[in-house]
Amino acid sequence: MTSVRRDESVRPTRRDEVGAAGSELIGGPIGRRALLGTHWLTPVRIIALIAIGMFALGMVQKLPCYNGGWFFGATSQYTHACYSDIPHLYAGRGFADGLIPYFDRLPGDMEYLEYPVLTGVFMEVASWMTPHAGGIQHREQIYWLVNAGMLMICAAVIAVCVTRTHRRRPWDGLLVALAPAAALTATINWDLLAIALTAAAMLMWSRSRPLAAGILIGLATAAKLYPVLLLGPLLVLCWRAGAWRAYGRAAAGAAASWLVVNLPVMITHDAAGFHIREGWAKFYTFSQERPIDFGSIWLLISQRTGNPLENANTYATLLMIVGCGAIGLLTLYAPRRPRFAQLAFLVVALFILTNKVYSPQYVLWLTPLAALARPRWRDFLIWQACEVMYFLGIWMYLAYTGSGDKHQGLPAEGYQLAIVLHLVGTLYLCAVVVRDILMPERDVVRRDGDDDPSGGVLDRSPDVFVLGRACHRPRHAVHFEGAPQVRWGALRE
Repeated sequence: MTSVRRDESVRPTRRDEVGAAGSELIGGPIGRRALLGTHWLTPVRIIALIAIGMFALGMVQKLPCYNGGWFFGATSQYTHACYSDIPHLYAGRGFADGLIPYFDRLPGDMEYLEYPVLTGVFMEVASWMTPHAGGIQHREQIYWLVNAGMLMICAAVIAVCVTRTHRRRPWDGLLVALAPAAALTATINWDLLAIALTAAAMLMWSRSRPLAAGILIGLATAAKLYPVLLLGPLLVLCWRAGAWRAYGRAAAGAAASWLVVNLPVMITHDAAGFHIREGWAKFYTFSQERPIDFGSIWLLISQRTGNPLENANTYATLLMIVGCGAIGLLTLYAPRRPRFAQLAFLVVALFILTNKVYSPQYVLWLTPLAALARPRWRDFLIWQACEVMYFLGIWMYLAYTGSGDKHQGLPAEGYQLAIVLHLVGTLYLCAVVVRDILMPERDVVRRDGDDDPSGGVLDRSPDVFVLGRACHRPRHAVHFEGAPQVRWGALRE
């Protein structure tokens, strides 16, 4: 194996077999004397353009629904696998009628918007840019287009942030830009807003700017709940490294930015005093009260056993607590301090796997984290293939259940197989990341001479608190002859 200098960019076509094979489509692996970064088409710009192109292809895939599937036919949007929440919620959540989210009560069963505040603001801004003249179908089409344009910006931000997080590995951003499951699910919902803020937070942390990272984590949590989970891995990593000041700044920044966004909507005042606004709390009460839903392990168990699993909240919470404890022990017992991206991926994957719902767009949450945690094309594509199969499976199942006696689509047994497939795909990637933590010499990032390029203040910092035998060579370590050796615990140069 050839070594790579610390100031030289890692070229995936030379280090990754699948990357090298795929490069044959565009002329083969990059040559030894190739000049990179000397043209205006830098890796960041190339990857951003590819991400935008893939997003546009995902929009094209939604054309059958845009042209009628969202509006006509009971199952047309499912048989064409082009469903999106966006056009349906334009009227369903009062945007078409000019209702203000969280303040105005909605007609029907859903009394208030069931999304966090920053996502609600995103939806409201898109409604402002949607013409209020014309038929409702035309307005819903325009609303989807406006949202898609805003989400495309988020997709480009995600690709750029991932590309720049690992300084010597910019081409790992191609994993995000070319992810097929991400292109298919990008416009199902508004998840890309929170993901873009989370990716920016990880970039700021990698640049040793913990306060900025914390502010962005708080904003991301105001758009979707899962980004707050990143504070857990940071807590344990900073504990092991003794970087309490950096963690305190990140946690304070997250709390402050979340409160700035939420307080104006959260608190209401009347003659009886201050109260929590019912509309603001809807997201949290809905998440607690909703039954088990599509894609989750709980739905699979329920369908196979006939048990409605009314205590799924308790089971999911217990599994999440146990899993987080296991990740914490893994962090403190690992022979070398795990990389931040590895733990971020594991904790978000744990949250998704134990959740009452595993929606097809949740693959978007994991895609940038997976690219940073395990930048290996083979493993990434295996996982993506499982998610694409599930993407097709859920829509075919809904077509089956919605077609009456025709039963056109995928029956329950086939859908259960699709659930197993995407759960196993995510577990497979988790297992590979855990292996890399326990055997750091198998970690493709560290094999190229880096320590924790996404770690910021943690990168190459000495350990202060560990459990077990830290810094030792694993008993069953595979020796990579000629690979650069990184001394764990060495002071920053």
